[in-house]
Amino acid sequence: MKKLIIIGIVGLISIIMYSCGGGNSNSGTPVPGEKTANGNPSYDPNRGEGKFKKVEVGATIDAAMAENGNKVFSVKCGSCHKLSEEKLVGPGWKGVTSRNTAEWIMNFITNTDEMLSKDPKAQAQLEICLVRMPNQNLTDDDARALYEFMRKNDDSK
Repeated sequence: MKKLIIIGIVGLISIIMYSCGGGNSNSGTPVPGEKTANGNPSYDPNRGEGKFKKVEVGATIDAAMAENGNKVFSVKCGSCHKLSEEKLVGPGWKGVTSRNTAEWIMNFITNTDEMLSKDPKAQAQLEICLVRMPNQNLTDDDARALYEFMRKNDDSK
């Protein structure tokens, strides 16, 4: 029985070490704008690679849209994110609209896997949280409503 437990623990440690990568954290990571081995340019977060290139944000918060965003948050986001700065599973949402552009946030929440594989800011957040955000299959309207809800949350004192 002890051998079985030891083998299980060694296997688990091996899996964890393999999934974390290890080694030089910079190895193989191209600098934005440089050419990769296949000749394609590397990811540049300022190049606007997501589908949201320019999000028109009004000077005032759209209350109806923010309320729709609150509903989406309650169903799809609230189990992993708090509205404060406190981390739950994912990061807290307080101040998120001052740290990121509307385009970045909406691209991240609608295309999480792509952003986590290419965007340095998303990858840095993953290193802190240690859990990949699952694809929530949000529509573009859901994403816009969530962004407006985030603005309302950041605006609250």
